Amino acid sequence: MPRFARLSNAPVSLERDSYLFPYRREMAERTEYARELRMRIAAGKTLYERSDWHLVYGLHRQRGGWRFRAWLPKATAVWLVGDFSGWQKRREYSLSPVGNGDWGGKFPAEVFRHGQNYQLFVQWPGGEGWRLPDCAERVVSQKEPDGSTLFHAQVWDQPAYRWKYPNPQEPTPPVIYEAHVGMAQCEPKVGTFEEFRRNILPRVAACGYNCLQLMAVANHPYYASFGYHVTNFYAVTPLFGTPDDFKRLIDDAHGRGIRVIMDLVHSHSCPNELEGIGNLCGDRSQFFLPGERGVHQAWGSLCFDYAKPQVARFLLSNCRYWLEEYRLDGFRFDGVTSMLYHGHGLNRCFTSYADYFGPGVDWASCAYLSLANELVHVCRPQALTFAEDVSGMPGLAAPLEQGGLGFDYRLAMGVTDYWFKLLDIPDEHWSMSGLWHETTNRRQDERTVSYVECHDQSLVGGRTFLFRCLGEEMYTGMDNPPTSPTVIRGLALHKMSRLLTAVTAGHGYLTFMGNEFGHPEWVDFPREGNGWSFDHARRRWDLCDDPRLCFHGLWLFERRLLHLLANHDLYASRPQLLRLDEDRKILACERNGLIFVFNFHPENSYADFQLEVPGGYFQLVLDSDSRDFCGLGRQTPAQRQVTCRIQAGDIVKNCLRLYLPSRTAAVWQKLG
Repeated sequence: MPRFARLSNAPVSLERDSYLFPYRREMAERTEYARELRMRIAAGKTLYERSDWHLVYGLHRQRGGWRFRAWLPKATAVWLVGDFSGWQKRREYSLSPVGNGDWGGKFPAEVFRHGQNYQLFVQWPGGEGWRLPDCAERVVSQKEPDGSTLFHAQVWDQPAYRWKYPNPQEPTPPVIYEAHVGMAQCEPKVGTFEEFRRNILPRVAACGYNCLQLMAVANHPYYASFGYHVTNFYAVTPLFGTPDDFKRLIDDAHGRGIRVIMDLVHSHSCPNELEGIGNLCGDRSQFFLPGERGVHQAWGSLCFDYAKPQVARFLLSNCRYWLEEYRLDGFRFDGVTSMLYHGHGLNRCFTSYADYFGPGVDWASCAYLSLANELVHVCRPQALTFAEDVSGMPGLAAPLEQGGLGFDYRLAMGVTDYWFKLLDIPDEHWSMSGLWHETTNRRQDERTVSYVECHDQSLVGGRTFLFRCLGEEMYTGMDNPPTSPTVIRGLALHKMSRLLTAVTAGHGYLTFMGNEFGHPEWVDFPREGNGWSFDHARRRWDLCDDPRLCFHGLWLFERRLLHLLANHDLYASRPQLLRLDEDRKILACERNGLIFVFNFHPENSYADFQLEVPGGYFQLVLDSDSRDFCGLGRQTPAQRQVTCRIQAGDIVKNCLRLYLPSRTAAVWQKLG
């Protein structure tokens, strides 16, 4: 790795984290490396101007006709072949080399029509083959009589979509609804953008989420990949509808004040060659690292060569494309840990700061991520970027000028791990100090988003938090009111875990579609191993909508919780611990004027628990034990309490004297 001596931009965060001090040289050198990569990419232009791959390459209408361009550095001959040519290689549709490995051509206006299918036929030394353009903005598939699937680029020549609503501008803390459009419907099928817009988006808004995170948007040929094996980085998957359908969904969300971000998979690529970019012209290393470094053995995919200016330009332009063409509000960058380390972070425990700055760190990936964040915020200053990283690398969500990578938020992935580990321990052995530490343990100079569970926990082989609690009684004991001790316990822990996670989160909260009402079972897409069944690739909204079932009560609790977060601007301050009692399993904290009291004891209730608070009147504004939320109803709803003065030696304390039923949480608001 090249070394640079300049240290003038040492990170300001050194003042906040002295453990970074021994690595100040590495941090400065890594920042300088990113500057060098920017210069090589920009080639005398701004980063924004150079992020124009989607404007230069692919098929574009121009005055008087069409133009096409593709980067095929090892090609010896190239043709456009499709409906317009009878799928024959014809001289008038051949491309010519135009320099720098590019091939291009200009064609009359009448050649291409909306909806026509086409491919490239590429020849290279020692071989030839059918390929799709790397910048195809519309890709479709068709089944052949022999059962195989053919993929085609498609001419998309529709009038420009007329947007109704602007992007939401208010910088409210993100409360994120993570969703997969295909599995969002009740029916056992692949759902569409239009169905999501009509049926699911109103639910997202009603519950109180202000940010929609959509998975599996870019085209992926294998539905069961969950959208993580992308072949066409500039094309909306046709599984869910057309580009205009996707725009209409985003537009409607913006009209409801909901920001829309998408999972951006730049950490790897599907290796497919016929419909992807795995080998466009006889050279796999065109976009990807050569040799073994270019293959992600755990994922069966290919790893980008981020240090190559053309590759970085391709990916940076992809960020700009989604922001400008679809007016997205940002991205969740998937697989950041895999990008940051040469070994992809596999089978490693990150226990030392040396792990974050040693030879195992991929400087090119770090540089690309920092440039991507810079570009995103140039394109859309209010955009949000989120890093999915399990390693805990310092500086991911620190400003670029401080030596960070520039993400707006990082995901607190350790929180969900801790909740699921707790389920393996009997309740009476849960550590309150451990719970407080794990839910609040984060870098104070970087913004984080917390969650109890996302899509990862319920993928095939895993189970949701509630299903882990209930087991088979999820099928037999969810009648409202609940009577089974197992179900009563599971419902209580589901509500308490979500409330505590939201309350202690640094700067945002997330849930995966359906988990807000304790969706049963797991996620498993149709595949050969399950007989191509859709039974676990859908969401059972009928369970949520039925007030006779406890799923409905859990949804009401989530709705009340999120409205509480919004109405009290909870993330405007940090949570402050008020009381921690290991023996009685009690944890109490304050945040922005609200008092949160948790009694995790599985059996013991406390009739006269004293909690020191500012003097005055308090009202119960949320009770996890309410019958509305399928609790046991042991508290008086909306009750008011006044503090009492208690003499302790020479000190006088103002205390609330509270009734704390077992396995419940309560939120109190000071009046006046």
